[in-house]
Amino acid sequence: MPGKGEVVLAEGDPKLSEDEERLVEEFRRQLDAGMWAAVPITEGGSGRREAIMVQDYAEIPPETERVIFFPRAAGG
Repeated sequence: MPGKGEVVLAEGDPKLSEDEERLVEEFRRQLDAGMWAAVPITEGGSGRREAIMVQDYAEIPPETERVIFFPRAAGG
């Protein structure tokens, strides 16, 4: 949601090989930079925000509209 802290890193149609290559590259770049990746899910209609963690581009469900990247927690 623009203006709410989200930044679009890459857009494209994963059904198009050229777009998919760009999306995979950006996904890897974010993970290599130390980010975690999550895919929002909207099952059940409970109104709660939920997401599943993904570690590989192939784990992203085909109907997914976005992947959220966020930094790992500091400390140990």
